[in-house]
Amino acid sequence: MLINAAFAALRQVFSPPLRQILWKSLSLTIGLLFLIWFGLTKGIAALIAAHPISTDYAMVNAVASFLAGAGLFVGLAYILPPVSILVAGYFLDDAAAIVERTDFPDEVPGQPMPLSQAMLYTVRFAALALAVNLAALALLLVPGINVAAFFLANTYLLGREYFELAAARFRPLPEAGAMRRHHTATVMLAGALLAGLMLVPIVNLITPLFGIALMVHVHKGLSRDRLLKAPAARPPLAMDRDRIDAGRR
Repeated sequence: MLINAAFAALRQVFSPPLRQILWKSLSLTIGLLFLIWFGLTKGIAALIAAHPISTDYAMVNAVASFLAGAGLFVGLAYILPPVSILVAGYFLDDAAAIVERTDFPDEVPGQPMPLSQAMLYTVRFAALALAVNLAALALLLVPGINVAAFFLANTYLLGREYFELAAARFRPLPEAGAMRRHHTATVMLAGALLAGLMLVPIVNLITPLFGIALMVHVHKGLSRDRLLKAPAARPPLAMDRDRIDAGRR
């Protein structure tokens, strides 16, 4: 199921219906990363310029500023996950609606979360992702450990965030969280795909849109499994009950 969902999501990212959102998400992602890099570079340059050594040795100032800017450029890889989460939260409903309409035309479409609730949830989780990735960045000088920490942390964070955002179009957030926990293995594997994508330069910029499309497919697949197992298992969740009732009518 997950492999099919990944190929379907990749196909959707570059499809004509999503192309406009793709360019918007790329522009917003690159713009946010540039603003973060520019602001931090200027701040560090100001600190370096204020040091007594830099006033006496202009070359030291120039070299230190260049190295700081280059180091921050590398560090942006650790800033991309929280930026990706922010961008995904902003474009979620538009992108998810297109995926649902084109790949699941015969099913009940999801309902958008209230914008204020969606952005509050997204900002709060992006802050958590930022804190975790800054902790991983602190391990940058530890070979092997830093990449493993980055991958494992973002496997959980991205899997959780993208799945719950997609599921919240069909059920309350607490139920979306409960569904994620019940299908931890599947959601973590999907999160691993997103975390792996984050490690590929340039290609990682499509993560927000790919993550949305992927988790729409994952949620649909898991919901379908719940419907098939519902008669012999625990009571289905809210949206699943609605679909069962609609089928009976």
